[in-house]
Amino acid sequence: MSLLNITTNGAIRTVTLNRPEKRNALNPEMMAELIEAFSATPPADERVTVIRAEGPAFCAGLQLSSDGLQEGAEEMVVTMFDTVQRYPLPVVAVVQGPAIAGGCELALHCDFIVALEHAPFAMPVAQIGVTTDWFLTKKIMESAGLPMARELLMLGDPIAARRLHDLGLISRAVPAADLNETAEILINRLAANAPLAMRAIKAQLLKQVSFYDAIDHTQEDALVAQVYAADDAVEGVAAKIEKRAPVFKGA
Repeated sequence: MSLLNITTNGAIRTVTLNRPEKRNALNPEMMAELIEAFSATPPADERVTVIRAEGPAFCAGLQLSSDGLQEGAEEMVVTMFDTVQRYPLPVVAVVQGPAIAGGCELALHCDFIVALEHAPFAMPVAQIGVTTDWFLTKKIMESAGLPMARELLMLGDPIAARRLHDLGLISRAVPAADLNETAEILINRLAANAPLAMRAIKAQLLKQVSFYDAIDHTQEDALVAQVYAADDAVEGVAAKIEKRAPVFKGA
């Protein structure tokens, strides 16, 4: 059974995360489906793609297991986010509930975010003894700036969409009663614009920030690998699953 529901209504394609019983956590199967959904060349009549989610949560991040992240997740996650970000047409995330860790990153890799004003966004990686790699950290920096990147990554506590909107990270943050209408207005406005112009604008914006990709980050990659190989990473994930405070030893 597909973990995504994909529908098309005129110029608008909607990709809906469909694991509500798991708070739409990203496992390798769902990530593979997202990569496939955003790798194909858009049909000529498509203008906008929307990412939504079933259930009360937008996305709880990567699927955790007692051994850490599910096998294959680390290798796929950067490819998935990059594929969504580089899709040639505008991508709008409609966030109706918590966007945590990988869910937060998924929303930030979209061009626009329309969110429930109280929806929490969080990157609690350090709280479970793991970290983001070079490219995902770069995205947080690009979207949030250095002070907010520190707060998102080094503290990891949930931040309401309203505050992120006030800081410029989110396009719209609205009450629940207005979420769908606000999203539809934005989506339809984007769909009404000239498609070739939209493609060119998006391509230019992506190129403007791509120079960071060429910076050597061998040492930083080694630090990330050290984090994931440490006992603290196993302890942090286990503590999260067991709903207890982790005991980190710095090893």
